[in-house]
Amino acid sequence: MLYFARWKTILLWLAVVASVLVALPNLFSKEQLKQFPSWIPSKQITLGLDLQGGSHIMLQMQRSDIVKERLDTTVSDIRTNLRDANIRYTGLSGTGQAIQVRITDPAQVEAAKKALQSLTALVSAGGLTGGSLQEATLDDAGDGLLKINLTDAGIDYRMSSALTQSIEVVRRRVDELGNTEPLIQRQGSDRIIVQVPGLNDPQRLKALLNQTAKLTFRMVDTSMPVSEAISGRPPATSEVLYGEGEAAEPYLVEKRTIISGEDLVDAQASFNQQNNEPVVTFRFDSRGSQRFAQATQQNVGKPFAIILDNRVISAPVIREPIIGGSGQISGNFTVQGANDLAVLLRAGALPATLTVVEERTVGPSLGADSIRAGVSAGFIGAGLVVLLMIGLYGFFGVLAVVALVANVIMIMAVLTLLGSTLTLPGIAGIVLTIGMAVDSNVLIYERIREEFHSGRSLIQSIDTGFSKALATIVDANFTTLIAAGVLFFLGSGPVRGFSVTLAIGIITTVFTAFALTRWMFALWVNRRRPKHMPKGVRTGIFDGTNIPFMGIRRYTFAISVALSLAALGGFGTVGMKLGIDFTGGSIIELKAKQGDADIAAIRQELSTLNVGDVQVQSFGDKSSVLVRLQAQDEGENGEQSAVAKVRDGLQDSYEFRRTEVVGPSVSGELTKSATIGVVVSLLAILVYIWIRFEWQFAAGAIIATLHDVILTLGLYVVTGVEFDLSSIAAILTIVGYSLNDTVVVYDRMRENLRRYKKMPLDVLIDTSINQTLSRTILTSVTTLLALLALFLFGGEVIRSFTFAMLFGVLVGTFSSIYIAAPVLIAFRLRPEGANRGDDEKEDKKKAIGGAGA
Repeated sequence: MLYFARWKTILLWLAVVASVLVALPNLFSKEQLKQFPSWIPSKQITLGLDLQGGSHIMLQMQRSDIVKERLDTTVSDIRTNLRDANIRYTGLSGTGQAIQVRITDPAQVEAAKKALQSLTALVSAGGLTGGSLQEATLDDAGDGLLKINLTDAGIDYRMSSALTQSIEVVRRRVDELGNTEPLIQRQGSDRIIVQVPGLNDPQRLKALLNQTAKLTFRMVDTSMPVSEAISGRPPATSEVLYGEGEAAEPYLVEKRTIISGEDLVDAQASFNQQNNEPVVTFRFDSRGSQRFAQATQQNVGKPFAIILDNRVISAPVIREPIIGGSGQISGNFTVQGANDLAVLLRAGALPATLTVVEERTVGPSLGADSIRAGVSAGFIGAGLVVLLMIGLYGFFGVLAVVALVANVIMIMAVLTLLGSTLTLPGIAGIVLTIGMAVDSNVLIYERIREEFHSGRSLIQSIDTGFSKALATIVDANFTTLIAAGVLFFLGSGPVRGFSVTLAIGIITTVFTAFALTRWMFALWVNRRRPKHMPKGVRTGIFDGTNIPFMGIRRYTFAISVALSLAALGGFGTVGMKLGIDFTGGSIIELKAKQGDADIAAIRQELSTLNVGDVQVQSFGDKSSVLVRLQAQDEGENGEQSAVAKVRDGLQDSYEFRRTEVVGPSVSGELTKSATIGVVVSLLAILVYIWIRFEWQFAAGAIIATLHDVILTLGLYVVTGVEFDLSSIAAILTIVGYSLNDTVVVYDRMRENLRRYKKMPLDVLIDTSINQTLSRTILTSVTTLLALLALFLFGGEVIRSFTFAMLFGVLVGTFSSIYIAAPVLIAFRLRPEGANRGDDEKEDKKKAIGGAGA
């Protein structure tokens, strides 16, 4: 009914006003917001790294490192425990997770088991659930041979503890850089995600995070020359380590650690007062000071080595005892090198090496360009949609525009409240929402026209139009919501940002269509008491159409099957040009600091770097270039090394605007999750449509959707456009849009099936498609206008994404008519030829009259 209780009106406008207040701070800078009264909301949308610049780095802890550390520790504990118990042994060794030792005296086997009992004791796992676990098991193999095995549960426990410790160390290191609001979080059982917005020097961040920073102080072994130790066999208690730099000097160093970095309480970069060289001063705690003083007193005149991650950074001679608990490290540092070492020492050592398996870095200038491009595309797309709606619907179009503005404001408000990150694909999601949001209004308006032309009064038509459109809009939008949900749970980074804005847009669209638009109609009706449709409504050009769509269904179906088979054939033989998200490798976007980019010179420079296959192509304007590096054979570390070589060779002439590095382990996971995402979304939508309709409708919707997905994949094969993670987002959005369109047509068919029980199915389908033709064409046009604005003005980064979406909208509209509908006939939703004759003629007359001829 077109009546709103006062409390409903109050709640409606409270929601709108609250949305305006929450979204308003996004129009001002942070400096301007500080001048506002404290009671005014000041929270703003968090911009993604692709909009404000910064680095996204995924670090992985290697399980093999934890296993090796536990193996070495356990071997050392076995040696210590047996020696303390005066038990003689031989053959102590370990590989993988297994250790063995032979007790030479069989009479001491039981005593040895008792001495090693502490290794197999239960350890508290901690956490909310409590519980305990065994880190090692001890087996007697007979003949004095004891076998100790490290359990998987124990390794998992050590991995979890090490990852928790690593997160704290990483956080301290990132905080030392002085960046605001870094995001550091755990992902899975062995990874850490680090996001640092506004970072201008990502290389420094990676250098800080890549180093374990285990600092030890050991004595230099002077019992034999180091050259003799290298060529022969060093003493069992010593090992050869090397210094830093290309001409790394070797040192023979004792394995015994005098003192470690765990005893440090402070480290600062400063300058040597004698030669003004950068150095790092350090200070120990009381225990460390005592041990350091004792060691230097006993070894005056002897050299000792300061070792960082198995590299000797300094080897001074102890001139006199150092009893103050402080000292300095010199090693030909630069000022930044000394600062970074001090940062590493203050933050503490990582329990294991962290490897960069994924990197996505955007320079601040590219972020600013992306914002401008995204906002410009949004305004242009919205402007085109507004002009179309007002031009076709007049006064009704004005009401739709008001609802559309409120819709966008609510999206921004919800993003602000949730603290969601707005990415460039997220802006694309908002623009797409603008194009699709008018679909709800078009459905309502066309229903109102249809009811009015069938003989109802305008007020009755408006009321009935809203009521009948509700189920269609909910069904159509829910299918898209399912696709957005799958994108959110299985996607990452920008793809997840796109899914969030799309999902929020769907919800706010339904709210504004059935609350705000209906309220405005109620206000208009109650004040003006109109008797006729406004003169500005100009969408009657399709009224009375009786296009026999199903008459050519066999031809269109055959063409679609042929194209689908060709697409699958091309996919299987030629294949798609896969992006680094699925193959691994690196993408680097460069911009010449002066003039145009010299692609030939870049190719020549990179050909000498031994980084495998390199592709260089223009990107956008003449000053920009995109460099692609193949996946490196050395794995994740090889990827980082290749990017470093490119940076060293080109950074003098080019600005590094964007860097994306995906290691082989991550690319394999992305491929798996992308495939699962498409399958899961299709299954979820199949179940929903099956519940809401009959099984033939569900089968028809899935076949039509698979048709759209296959042809879109064929588009990637034919055009050679790179298929990356954003392409998966495009395909899932096409799935949602195609089903949206299909469900609208199906909903009208279901209604007509109940209304015209004797009409042959092919005639009923034609009637239903003709009745919804205005809505189908208008929705497709508005969505295409929004996407076209994104394609032309949204920038190069999302151009391939919007290109696929443009194609998907066209194919989705086609499949709703020529794939989804004929399938119902093939599956005999209603037996063909039944009840033809006079009943058919009567039903056709009723249908044509009901459509508003």
